[in-house]
Amino acid sequence: MTLSWSDLKIGDNLPPYTAGPLTRTHFVRYAGASGDFNPLHHDETFARAIGLDNVIAHGMLIMGIAGEAVSTWIDVKHLKKLSARFLSMTAPVDWDDPENTTKRATIVITAKIVKIYEEERVKMIKADIVAKDLQGSRKLDGYFLAAFP
Repeated sequence: MTLSWSDLKIGDNLPPYTAGPLTRTHFVRYAGASGDFNPLHHDETFARAIGLDNVIAHGMLIMGIAGEAVSTWIDVKHLKKLSARFLSMTAPVDWDDPENTTKRATIVITAKIVKIYEEERVKMIKADIVAKDLQGSRKLDGYFLAAFP
């Protein structure tokens, strides 16, 4: 779904974007792509040694998923800014947890239009974004700005 300026209203919710469930393999593949081989993201022994129950996703992997969501809502050439802050960690689906780990490792990105305006004759929108797992744990929040022709 690509957004159309004429159809947008403040308060509109964009269709949710779902990714995952994320596995340890996703984390390792992201490490290879990003060059971030911190063992915190792939080595369970290391993660436990520093006090975690398991490895965790790279924060930028979650932000990348948020960016992927934004690119389903708008044409990337219209994106002017994507900003996010990290809120909580994401463990992989293979975590040995009595709760349903699929819920912890599936990420849903939602967005809400909070501002529609013109700046120097350019039609702009601002939308707040939130990434949560299926248990409701917030992984990141932020916003994006987009310009329309």
